[in-house]
Amino acid sequence: MTATLSQPRLLPSGDGAVTVEFSRTIDDAANRRVLALDRTLAREPIPGVTETVPTYRSLLVHYDPTQIDFDALGGKLGELAQQPVPPTEETRRWRIPVVYGGEHGIDLEDVAKTLGTTPDEIVARHIAGDYRVAMIGFTPGWSYLSGLQDSLQMPRRQNPRLLTPAGTISIGGVQTGVQCLAGPSGWHLLGRTAVRTYQLHRDPIFLLEPGDRVTFSVVDAKTFLEQDRAAEGGEIVAELIAA
Repeated sequence: MTATLSQPRLLPSGDGAVTVEFSRTIDDAANRRVLALDRTLAREPIPGVTETVPTYRSLLVHYDPTQIDFDALGGKLGELAQQPVPPTEETRRWRIPVVYGGEHGIDLEDVAKTLGTTPDEIVARHIAGDYRVAMIGFTPGWSYLSGLQDSLQMPRRQNPRLLTPAGTISIGGVQTGVQCLAGPSGWHLLGRTAVRTYQLHRDPIFLLEPGDRVTFSVVDAKTFLEQDRAAEGGEIVAELIAA
């Protein structure tokens, strides 16, 4: 007997979008429902829907109100959201190389002190994780990963930095992330990767997609520089383990 799924909230977002909200907190089960609905809409498009934007806990659905109204669209989305989420997903697995600590991960030692351990142990815990891309957002290619083990979870910085380097690998709250472009951040910087999760003139432009799995591996500073030069030329220096 199939369990009844909770009905998501349907929230108007202006006059041309609706938010399908599955949870009010970061939740892997809710995120799987978000991505399942997003894929269903890609396979079975609703006339009038122009774009979908998945997040951790909701799906933003843009639509043309001259083709379909809010009530009609909401009814269809509610029905589709009740479809069972596939128990297993065909997913890609990536291994992303990271140089940890020093100038590349300026918060590594402070994180270790705060958590009562050593920098080497923080790195060991971080590369032991099996992460899942929950959403892409904030800036192009910024990949939010769920699956951070409890022993690495800590509040974000009280004073966010106005600028952090491109390629930063960081942790914040219950998440870890891959920051593609230089920008502000309140997360704790553990290291950097040469991998470009977003590169405008490369095919594909976006490397990671919601639902992909990610693990990290350690490289030294020399290897990072070599990979960075290769990535600048358009090479994908992440390793695709499974597709």
